[in-house]
Amino acid sequence: MSMVDLTVRGAGVFGLSVAWEAARRGARVRVIERRAIGAGSSGGVVGALAPHVPENWNPKKAFQLESLLAAEGFWDGVKAAGGVDPGYARQGRLQPVVEGGEALARARETSAAELWQGRAAWRVIEESAAPEFRPHSPTGLYIHDTLTARLHPARACEALADALRAVGAEIVIGEGKEEGAVVWATGAEGLADLSQDVGKRVGAPIKGQAALLGFDAAHAPQLFAEALHMVPHFDGTLAIGSTSEREFHDAGTDAQLEALIEKAAKLVPLLHGAPVLKRWAGMRPRARSRAPMLGAWPGRAGHFVANGGFKIGFGMAPKVAEVMADLVLDGLDRIPEGFRVEDSL
Repeated sequence: MSMVDLTVRGAGVFGLSVAWEAARRGARVRVIERRAIGAGSSGGVVGALAPHVPENWNPKKAFQLESLLAAEGFWDGVKAAGGVDPGYARQGRLQPVVEGGEALARARETSAAELWQGRAAWRVIEESAAPEFRPHSPTGLYIHDTLTARLHPARACEALADALRAVGAEIVIGEGKEEGAVVWATGAEGLADLSQDVGKRVGAPIKGQAALLGFDAAHAPQLFAEALHMVPHFDGTLAIGSTSEREFHDAGTDAQLEALIEKAAKLVPLLHGAPVLKRWAGMRPRARSRAPMLGAWPGRAGHFVANGGFKIGFGMAPKVAEVMADLVLDGLDRIPEGFRVEDSL
């Protein structure tokens, strides 16, 4: 008789979150990770849990909203179980309003009030109402939303691992035996494996580079300007990122990251001279559909896929964990339209 109900392969945020939700429901869980906790793209530094814009509503945006609203309770539960702080805080986000962008920004105030169910706000504010830690705004206006949150990615993975151990789940680093249902949450490598298995490309790795600066803005909203995230963490560091590289020659950091660091200091002069504590590069798994890829592995009974987090994996993780646990443990398919494995085939 099997001693394990569920085997999860991969100890990134999707794998660990699915394992945690299953264990929380009473399942006996084993996680198998070949390298280390958060060894793939989940071991990065940025950790921006940011929503899509509140317009042109679709199942992906609705799913993300539910996940972002559930995140505080999810991460509080993880912290309470294992004792490790994942660095979660819903402190909002500040974005400069670009020239010609005021009408659209104000229209989104109205749509957010409806679509976000009154549980978070999107507001246009004057520079005088903005915090000191801010990028320059050509219009003197900023968008401040209260839905965006942050966490420390590597710490969040450690927090999940410790929570799992605390409730009796097994974590194997190296190779282990698969028992029960198997969820493959193996990131960019998993997309390559699935592509080979089904005979067509279902996704690809997108290289990202980011940096961690020694700059303490721990109580400030995160910033988003000119496609650059600047995320203050609870430990007095500030993450900036990320590049998005479809074509790359190696997996390490390079001049593109140095340009990103320079750009951050130009956008926010307060960052000029802040020491670079860490440079990071990783391969983020982007499914062909651009949405998370969830569901049964085609033609492989008892095997499932949780992949394709790409840039939104940490924000989506609480809801991904819920629907995958529903599917694997209870046979309930609540995966939204556009998120199925078949959508990338």
